Amino acid sequence: MRISMSFFRRSVIASVATLFVLAACSQQEPPPPEGYLSVEAMREDLRALYGGLESGHFDLFANKTRAEYDAVYDATYASITDPMTPDEAQILFQTFAAFGDVAHARIDFPVSIWMEYVGEGGLAFPLYPRFSEGRFFIGEDYSGSDLVSEGDEIVAINGVSIADWLERVGRHLSADTDYLLETQLEFSWPVYLWLETGPVDTFELEVRRHGEGVIETVTLPALTRLDMQANQASAAADEESPLREARMLSDRVAYLKPGPFYNAEDPENLWNTDAYLTFVDEGFESFIEAGADALIVDVRNNPGGDAAFSDPIAAWFAGEPFRFASELYVRSSPEAEAANAARLDPDDTDSVNAIYAEKFAETPYGEVFEVEFPEVQPREEQQFEGNVYVLVDRHSYSNAVTFAAMVQDYGFGTIIGEETADLATTYGAMESFTLPNSGVSVGFPKAYIIRPNGDVTVRGVVPDIAIPAPIVLGEGDVVLDAALALVEGR
Repeated sequence: MRISMSFFRRSVIASVATLFVLAACSQQEPPPPEGYLSVEAMREDLRALYGGLESGHFDLFANKTRAEYDAVYDATYASITDPMTPDEAQILFQTFAAFGDVAHARIDFPVSIWMEYVGEGGLAFPLYPRFSEGRFFIGEDYSGSDLVSEGDEIVAINGVSIADWLERVGRHLSADTDYLLETQLEFSWPVYLWLETGPVDTFELEVRRHGEGVIETVTLPALTRLDMQANQASAAADEESPLREARMLSDRVAYLKPGPFYNAEDPENLWNTDAYLTFVDEGFESFIEAGADALIVDVRNNPGGDAAFSDPIAAWFAGEPFRFASELYVRSSPEAEAANAARLDPDDTDSVNAIYAEKFAETPYGEVFEVEFPEVQPREEQQFEGNVYVLVDRHSYSNAVTFAAMVQDYGFGTIIGEETADLATTYGAMESFTLPNSGVSVGFPKAYIIRPNGDVTVRGVVPDIAIPAPIVLGEGDVVLDAALALVEGR
């Protein structure tokens, strides 16, 4: 559904309350246009959003005070003066959910409106960033222009500094840290820039060549999706990487890329581990047969998933029983209990969901209970006895980060690569509830999960040995090449 230009103007001033709203409240609201939500329906959803987050979130006020939340709620409530489409409502509510700076308290962007816009020939920003300490470097260039190149730093867009743009576009995204915010924007910058500016024909850029020297001003045209695809096709095509890999990198170094920790090959059976466990076991058996004395487990660009997929990997080389967390606390709430009950098999008595169900039943809403999961045992049969290295980067997320933290904290292996943007100790175990009128799904973290070593620092997994990721990825995998050289040299 197309977003009106009036909505773009409203989105910019959503945080400013109007004094005229109270006078209008006494007047009866006319029916909204077809396909729109009335003002009262929107406000009812906002009340449900705030109430549901306060009830279900492990600690909604961890980063922002109640007074700050109340002020944003009042301003958002006052900004709702006209009917909105469900997509417009979702975008407005997305900023409210993101206000608390917790990644797992979130509302997703309605991607369908962006796809419709570019599908109809809409113009977009043709560059994707690669951020480094708040600086915007061009990571991917689809402009087809010789005015800029990958690796150049953009200092400002349309006269607005990158720091100010980060604040403007960043209000839409849920992120615990600036680093996590920036990594998310590396995939979505053109979308949120469009959301803030509306359709534009050109962009005036202040550019510093490869981050050095004087600043130049260039004007770059916005492009259609077809134009950008044509420019991409004219560039060197990237070699597509397999979803999962198990192979030897050299005569002594094995390589395991487990892929997502869920059954991505069969979305209808997302948590079925049968084929995946066969892949893992056959991979380790082949490494041992080949005489490998070192292993690189690559969880870069890994979205995470469930421990049922990652624990079996660790069991192949773990030297003692292990857990993914030293402590895990859950806030009991009707929202979390309902979400858990919806996926609980009536005959299930011993799964994680069954454990949660029992705890919810005995814990009053609003109180916190601790969950202690059984330790995972190392394999009793054959194990891999070589040195283990886990390769991470800024786009290792969720359970991929948990896995890396566990390997590091138990001393099962060495972490190499780039610090993760996602946190090792985090508000997580995300659940969701649905707003009554717009149907918007709201994610919230029901738990506080502390990494195995007990460190509660708000930070990702810091590698034992850093391998910097390049600004421009280029051809080949220079990070994996560096990791192999590192491992073979030890």
